[in-house]
Amino acid sequence: MYFLLSKILLFLIFPINWIIVLLVIAIFTKRQKLRKWATIAGIVLLAIFSNTWLCNWFAHAWEWPATNLPENAHYSCAIVLGGFVSQINDKDGRFNHSSDRFIEGIRLVSTGKASHILISGGNGNINPDQFSEGEWTRKQLKQLHFGDSTILIEGKSRNTLENAKYSAALLKKSGLKPPYLLVTSAYHMRRAMHIFKNAGVNVVAYPCDFISGDVGWPRLADLIPNFEALTWWNTTIKEVWGYGVNYFMKTND
Repeated sequence: MYFLLSKILLFLIFPINWIIVLLVIAIFTKRQKLRKWATIAGIVLLAIFSNTWLCNWFAHAWEWPATNLPENAHYSCAIVLGGFVSQINDKDGRFNHSSDRFIEGIRLVSTGKASHILISGGNGNINPDQFSEGEWTRKQLKQLHFGDSTILIEGKSRNTLENAKYSAALLKKSGLKPPYLLVTSAYHMRRAMHIFKNAGVNVVAYPCDFISGDVGWPRLADLIPNFEALTWWNTTIKEVWGYGVNYFMKTND
């Protein structure tokens, strides 16, 4: 029930949906005053959320800063959170825009920073089928000649809460000693660290897949509406909302 409710609430908080609702009201309402204010509000929100400078500024403030590991650092396991695979059918998938999570995970093992890699991800669809991101990724690791003894797969989780729950159980069973490296997108790291620590998993943040750049004074080009910025806001707002919900739930247990 929580999983389904979270999906519905996310749909309601995305800025693009606010803008669409306001513009639909402006088009179809017969009340002149409501049409006026719905139009103004829709245009203002569109101007704000399509501004790349504002989007970059907010994302930069929210994202977890890059982690520089010491030269001699070594960890027993790098926990790579799913979300980097898009499903094609019930048996196959392909890497998506978050594949930097996978790349950094295998790089950490290949360079000796971690001795094992744990892939945590199942199927996050509302009506899941047989496809499992973790199991699909196992095949990719085998093709890259990773030995079975270095791979841990958690292929049941549907969200970050379950990532932490099932990963904790798998790591306990494996006997690998903490702390572990937690590998996920920088915009997702703040929420992931909060959840994993609440689950009792001792992790060190290793963010990747950054969406923000350096923040300076806005340029003329930054003032031109960019509809791609709307999708960036969706990503960041989803994480801020999720962090707040998880924090509230924990403090009110």
